[in-house]
Amino acid sequence: MKYVTLNDKHIALGAKMVSFAGFNMPVQYEGVNSEHETVRNGVGVFDVSHMGEFLITGDKALELIQKVVSNDASKLTDGKAQYACMPNETGGIVDDLIIYRFSAEKYLLVVNASNIEKDWNWISKYNEAIGAEMRNLSDDYSLLAIQGPKAAEAMQSLTSVKLDEIPYYSFEVGPFAGVDYVIISATGYTGSGGFEVYCKNSEVEQIWNKVFEAGAPFGIKPIGLAARDTLRLEMGFCLYGNDIDDTTSPLEAGLGWVTKFTKDFVNSDQLQKQKEEGVSRKLVAFELVDRGIPRHDYEITDGNGKVIGKVTSGTMSPSLKLGIGLGYVPTELAALDSEIFIKIRDKELKAKVVKAPFYKK
Repeated sequence: MKYVTLNDKHIALGAKMVSFAGFNMPVQYEGVNSEHETVRNGVGVFDVSHMGEFLITGDKALELIQKVVSNDASKLTDGKAQYACMPNETGGIVDDLIIYRFSAEKYLLVVNASNIEKDWNWISKYNEAIGAEMRNLSDDYSLLAIQGPKAAEAMQSLTSVKLDEIPYYSFEVGPFAGVDYVIISATGYTGSGGFEVYCKNSEVEQIWNKVFEAGAPFGIKPIGLAARDTLRLEMGFCLYGNDIDDTTSPLEAGLGWVTKFTKDFVNSDQLQKQKEEGVSRKLVAFELVDRGIPRHDYEITDGNGKVIGKVTSGTMSPSLKLGIGLGYVPTELAALDSEIFIKIRDKELKAKVVKAPFYKK
């Protein structure tokens, strides 16, 4: 078991701790629904220090990134971030990630905690022929996601960087909470705005304490991974290991928008062929028409008992008060308003395909 730097603090705050991606992580503090509402309407803080960070530098840095990721990182300018996935050689996805560009020869890749070793080995394999400089910073850095519509106002007293002027998927490196060099990024996986701040492990406790001091008048609260999951699902954001994995194509998963065929990358020829010929299944967002809660791995049927797919993510939406989910279905049933059924305890409950996000501000 691995432990984030603030492990003892989460326990002292009464967090329910669970094993997640090999880390002891806070899954909830006072309850999923109240934590969810805190982020949707105010400001909350997630400790997501389990995530992985790889520094790619040198004159070959961009060449390596372009080879292993689906998106076109050459479009990035200094201070910009980009969402992408890493395709494997058999049509699936190694991981999804965020690429940060600091300069033409310095990039940070932020990857999922469960895939740190796998991703490092995968990128290293392709780097043998390219020769970029790689450093795995995952064990040295912490990451706090300060999320919600009040995040910028609540945190402004901690920095001279004008937080409300950082565009979405952009970042600045500057002073924050008494630490001179912090990456302040207008990113997050909640759909409610806010920031992610990257700092050294030795700095994170000071930052955490000052964040909660500054946020107290705004009702700031610590938020666990359970609410992070309901928040991202309401936005229709994919979770690696659920909605995307080594067997799901980026095009099946609706990630064609980060799959750019303007360059050569791992398996790009096969994926381009798949784009031209079309896919046989697609990841769809659905809402239950009948009352119930869809869960991961529940069967999706045609209403006559025939299994046509599986739920990859599902929950009772705290914002909408109805069952929502994602799952793969045959392409002919992927159109909006298509009727599908979710098998819950031997009952086939009616659902309809909808356009993500489920939650509209």
